[in-house]
Amino acid sequence: MTTWYEGPLAAFDTETTGVDVETDRIVSAAVVVQDAPGTRPRVSRWLVNPGVPVPAEATAVHGLTEEHLQHNGRWPAPVMYEIAEQLAEHATLGRPLVVMNAPFDLTLLDRELRRHRASSLARWFDSVPLKVLDPQVLDRQLDRYRKGRRTLGDLCGHYGVTPQGAHDAAADALAALDVVRALGRRFATRLERLSPAELHALQVEWHAAQARGLQAWFARSGSEETVCPEWPLRPELPAAA
Repeated sequence: MTTWYEGPLAAFDTETTGVDVETDRIVSAAVVVQDAPGTRPRVSRWLVNPGVPVPAEATAVHGLTEEHLQHNGRWPAPVMYEIAEQLAEHATLGRPLVVMNAPFDLTLLDRELRRHRASSLARWFDSVPLKVLDPQVLDRQLDRYRKGRRTLGDLCGHYGVTPQGAHDAAADALAALDVVRALGRRFATRLERLSPAELHALQVEWHAAQARGLQAWFARSGSEETVCPEWPLRPELPAAA
């Protein structure tokens, strides 16, 4: 029997105008699908004209200038619909969805749907729920005492994944997918008997515990920063409406 990490997976990633899920916008997105390790991935890409200024610091990260997006990007409303529709199709087909730091990308997509479609991400998954695999949450749980950062680049280095690019939505989505496969193989004795649905439920608990630990560390450090324990989607705030 094929284990979930050796079977079909989809992955989702975005590039954005910033890091605030309530106010920042998606400027590019990608969904990558791979049927088995080593097979050629199928990639869907979207370039978005966000309709708002693109800060220079954001352009420095992903290389997408405001001028380029104005001339080549599509308006957000149809793009957000197409992305949500495709994610829902993968859920219906039973494909787990890999999302690195899922509460960022999925919450940002949810806010864009609310902003441009008067909808929400949850509405697309009423009948068939998402089964998300977040390499950041999985790695922190399965190798919790390892020191060092756990960005996508760090995880690629640790799990022997060679990314095809950096800060490109398609390249990052494929890298996250490859990390999850490598992570699954490394921790096979702990993961192979779990279904993606069971893993999704466990990650809700794991992320909450990880958030509480980080919040306690901030408190000890005198920082006022707060950590949301919700995963894979942060609750709606009034400011997001």
